[in-house]
Amino acid sequence: MKVSSHTQGTPSWFELSTTDPASAVSFYGRLFGWTDDPRPMPEGGDYHVQLIEGDSVAAIGPQMPGEIEQGLPPHWNVYIAVDDVDATTGKVEAGGGSVLMPAMDVMDVGRMSVIADPTGGVVCLWQAKAHIGAERVGEPGTNAWAELATSDPDRAAAFFRDLLGTETESNPMPDGSAYTVMKAGGQDVAGIFKMPAEMQGMPSMWTAYFGVENVDACIEQAQGLGAQVVVPGQDIPEGRFAVLADQQQAAFGIYQMTGS
Repeated sequence: MKVSSHTQGTPSWFELSTTDPASAVSFYGRLFGWTDDPRPMPEGGDYHVQLIEGDSVAAIGPQMPGEIEQGLPPHWNVYIAVDDVDATTGKVEAGGGSVLMPAMDVMDVGRMSVIADPTGGVVCLWQAKAHIGAERVGEPGTNAWAELATSDPDRAAAFFRDLLGTETESNPMPDGSAYTVMKAGGQDVAGIFKMPAEMQGMPSMWTAYFGVENVDACIEQAQGLGAQVVVPGQDIPEGRFAVLADQQQAAFGIYQMTGS
């Protein structure tokens, strides 16, 4: 589905920060059918915008030296759309979060900041100018869902409700826990859940999910390209999903919606 804007509170852009952009461009291009559109960055290197039929769907770029020095592994960044990034960022600390990078212009394409919610989940805020974020969503190879795994779902959900004006809905899960759905403009846009026991001690983290036609076929193809399975294919009422790690160990999700 083509879109021309993103409602505040909607995850609007996924961006891979990696140590090997060339390898990642090849991997994801073969997996999702993306076309690479490299764009020179002022500080050097290319920002690889990924296209489907000419529409921007994601990006791949070099990991910043500071991240590498801190020992941060390659990862997918999730950007959430906001109407006014300065005003929104100014409310973060009052809500118990942290501002990791103050609001700044990204040339003429938009304005952004990087924040962490009170449980430590890092996410980017994006105020669109020339670049709205993803121009196509909800179909194979595009932004299908974003999800925050956290030690305290209730606290995280309250933070984003106050910060972004999103609504939340809690749904019971088979294991007795709850899955919180974030809503923006009346639409389900993201999920928040409590980290399972095997993730305890890990920092809260966002995962970007891409739509696929068939989860199991995509897993097989990804493994053939050098990926690893983090969470095997699982059925949920809305469809089927899995979490993979690419050749540089950046985790990402795949999601097959019911009826796909």
